[in-house]
Amino acid sequence: MKFANKVFPNEEQLKGFDENPEIGPIKMLNLIKLKQHAKYSDGRETKLTGLEAYMLYGEETQEHLKKVGAKVIFSGPVSRLMIGEIDELWDLVAIAEYPNRAAMLKMISDPEYLKSSEHREAALDGQLNIEIL
Repeated sequence: MKFANKVFPNEEQLKGFDENPEIGPIKMLNLIKLKQHAKYSDGRETKLTGLEAYMLYGEETQEHLKKVGAKVIFSGPVSRLMIGEIDELWDLVAIAEYPNRAAMLKMISDPEYLKSSEHREAALDGQLNIEIL
């Protein structure tokens, strides 16, 4: 099994929001790999760790989720691998629930959310997002 952590969806993955946008509720499983030190694309100086920057993103994102009727239903650190084999574990796991695909697309397209996502981008080494119906 091959996998690649990414920070942004590709074009095909974005088009998936247009396929049956009213399907829902959906849950989005986030497998999160963090940088050791946050690195902002605008070059700002920071002493934040990747985890600290991601926690800032998480705090701000609570309001963005509420605006579209979504919520985090679980989040926590990864402690160990129970079954299977993998070279390196993710650092965090989160599950968010959205009323439908359209709600998630609306949130991630909102300019206020995009401002908050600067912390996400600074924090992430990459992640996998898996949609669950």
